[in-house]
Amino acid sequence: MKEELNILIQAQYPLIYLVTSEEERAEQAIATISQVLRPQRRVFVWTVTHGIVEYGQPRSVTQHNTVSPEAAIEWIIRQKEPGIFILKDLHPFIDAPATTRSLRDAIASFKGMQKNIILMSPIQQVPIELEKEVVVLDFQLPDMSELNKVLTYHLDHHRGQRLTTEAREKLLRAALGLTKDESEKVYRKAQVTTGRLTEAEVDIVLSEKKQLIKRNGILEYIEEDETIDAVGGLEELKKWLKQRSNAFTERAREYGLPQPKGMLILGVPGCGKSLIAKTTSRLWGLPLLRLDMGRVYDGSMVGRSEANLRNALKTAESISPAILFIDELDKSFAGSAGSGDSDGGTSSRIFGSFLTWMQEKKSPVFVMATANRVERLPGEFLRKGRFDEIFFVDLPTSEERRDIFNIHLKKRREDISRFDLEQLAKMSDGFSGAEIEQALVAAMYEAFAQDREFTQLDIIAALKATLPLSRTMQEQVTALRDWARQRARPAAASVAEYQRMEF
Repeated sequence: MKEELNILIQAQYPLIYLVTSEEERAEQAIATISQVLRPQRRVFVWTVTHGIVEYGQPRSVTQHNTVSPEAAIEWIIRQKEPGIFILKDLHPFIDAPATTRSLRDAIASFKGMQKNIILMSPIQQVPIELEKEVVVLDFQLPDMSELNKVLTYHLDHHRGQRLTTEAREKLLRAALGLTKDESEKVYRKAQVTTGRLTEAEVDIVLSEKKQLIKRNGILEYIEEDETIDAVGGLEELKKWLKQRSNAFTERAREYGLPQPKGMLILGVPGCGKSLIAKTTSRLWGLPLLRLDMGRVYDGSMVGRSEANLRNALKTAESISPAILFIDELDKSFAGSAGSGDSDGGTSSRIFGSFLTWMQEKKSPVFVMATANRVERLPGEFLRKGRFDEIFFVDLPTSEERRDIFNIHLKKRREDISRFDLEQLAKMSDGFSGAEIEQALVAAMYEAFAQDREFTQLDIIAALKATLPLSRTMQEQVTALRDWARQRARPAAASVAEYQRMEF
């Protein structure tokens, strides 16, 4: 990014939009670039609170009457010497006609002059009048080498503490995805907590990282205690996942394997789609980040929703390899095609940005998405290349229902020999895994209310009292099965066996 910014400045691009929340780090990068240019450029910084101040000078040394955006841009136009002019947080004013016009006047006046305006803001907001003139850059979060400088500085200021190469690498990887300031604070926290900074403090760094992700409000760091063995059935899907458990290792790269992109899990509600996604995190040993699309949309400011998505995806990439989990994808992007009439096209832009990211991403972020209503999914999601595989999770077979009963009963009682699993599997024909669990819970409540142990008959009574979704929404389930027969891979049976199944 710094190299690209250097090239744009030297090529006399008049307007550059730098999307970042790390003002100090970005300013330092621009100042460094200005020093190696020939001739050197002076750097000026504008804020709405202090007006224009030369970089490195006290804030009291301001250019008079440059607090307003229009006055600041007019001052910039009058300057005859080469310079780089950073305008911080201009986005609340940029849609004002006077501000937009002033920027266009500045662009016209810069022709043949070594002057650049850099708009620096955590939110990208470009008026249509400036779309043809501006170049947008995302200022990337610190990489391992930059975080290493932060860690080295911290260690040197604590009595010359030393770390092994392995311990240093673990601490640096744990801090990936944090800004420079955040990494400094979390290293200080680990030092204060234990008195020393060693690889044992990786958990402290990670715990703070989880809190930072949670405060982001868009991504959620999910920790799942269950293993993949807690999911009944779905053997084909489990096999596929286990084969790729080491797909993000250096050994896989040396073997010539590409990094997996993601998978889409379609199926009947309550059949374990979300659980399999969560347990994959433990199987692969990767962090699981849930992207809540409902939180992405923000109507408080134009462009805020798109900025939310970019920031969430940037965070996921920065801590990769990781799993990005999107539950109920069909609800997240339903109606995006006609969003121009309902939300000014925000949903369409969000959808397009997400598709482009999925297609072009190079970082090892594995997207796991689930959906219940395939007819609501935009066709672009189902095109080959978006996901490595599309799996269909059907209602559990008799054998799988027996396994599900076995799993849930063992969670609650050590000895389950008094239960006839075969009979329970037969009685629960057409039930999903979630419905089986709820029937078991209902049976336990019935027995608990009578102050006795629950029995086989209690479970059977609860099953008989339950009307499964496969009957209440029979047409929808049948349509989903018909679609999946030729378009998706079965999660529970071999392909040959699946193609012989009668729905």
